[in-house]
Amino acid sequence: MADKALQAAHAARARADEKIAQVLPAAALKRLQQCIATGEQTHTGEMVLCIETGLPPSYVARGAPARERAITLFGKLRVWDTEANNGVLLYLLMEPHAIEVVADRALSRCVPQETWNRITEHLAASLRSDAYEAGLHGALASISALLAAHFPARPGAQRANTVPDAPVVLR
Repeated sequence: MADKALQAAHAARARADEKIAQVLPAAALKRLQQCIATGEQTHTGEMVLCIETGLPPSYVARGAPARERAITLFGKLRVWDTEANNGVLLYLLMEPHAIEVVADRALSRCVPQETWNRITEHLAASLRSDAYEAGLHGALASISALLAAHFPARPGAQRANTVPDAPVVLR
């Protein structure tokens, strides 16, 4: 039974990999990187966009949810490693479909869960209509606006970019 689940997961990952290349070509990923970089000039937080084709086999085998994977990647990608504990991971899982936002503790204290839910609902609607780039851009802009409202950039202060701005695509 587990072997069939893993085979199905591998097939789904292959389909998702093709879908990513189709809906988010290199030029789109570059524009999303620029969206992150531009947004980060307005606040002291860090934003990471991670797109994964499918859950790793170990997650599939034990039925782990996408949220668990997102939290793991929040640590592995060092999103937590901000001076003000205000990093945010926007995680898009292609197969099975899932969207997760993981915000570091300082930002979580400022932003209610309902706000994150609205961002993911808007993104999900865009994805259903195959507007991947526009949906991700909108979600990143919304997250950046929240960070700017709660952790605005300090005029004249040097900004340390502790994590790369390029979207992370895990195949």
